[in-house]
Amino acid sequence: MKKQKQPTKKSNIKIFVIIGIILAGVGAGYGGINAMTPVNSKTPVFGFGENIFINAKHTDQGFSFVTQSGGGKKSMGTTQVSPTIYLTRDQLASVHVMNNDKDFKHNFNIDEFNVHSKDLGYFEPQTITFVADKTGTFRYHCTLHPEMSGQVIVQ
Repeated sequence: MKKQKQPTKKSNIKIFVIIGIILAGVGAGYGGINAMTPVNSKTPVFGFGENIFINAKHTDQGFSFVTQSGGGKKSMGTTQVSPTIYLTRDQLASVHVMNNDKDFKHNFNIDEFNVHSKDLGYFEPQTITFVADKTGTFRYHCTLHPEMSGQVIVQ
């Protein structure tokens, strides 16, 4: 009777390395697909959306959402308080929210599109991607400071 060959330690290590690489690839693929799925959709969206940059601030006038439009590479652009966000129906949009308030937390919400950030601490960012799948005028707001609000107009 012949003695069966036992697997060596090297072949066992190779198998574990291959399994590890496969699991890492599956995990990265799942994370990539999830990153492309808007908060108000069940399927990933491939493409580039409108980038909207919003800062939460506390000034002498009170709490507010502020955006700064870039007027070119060297220009500072203009600052808008509670800016109106314009989108077209079925447009993909990514809202990049940053809290620039040292003393208070803020969040950003558009209820009709299931856009809800967490309560952001000082200099903490969050990006929320959604599809503007309804037409009309909608309100964005901070639940912690109701005076922080503005409009989203989807045509």
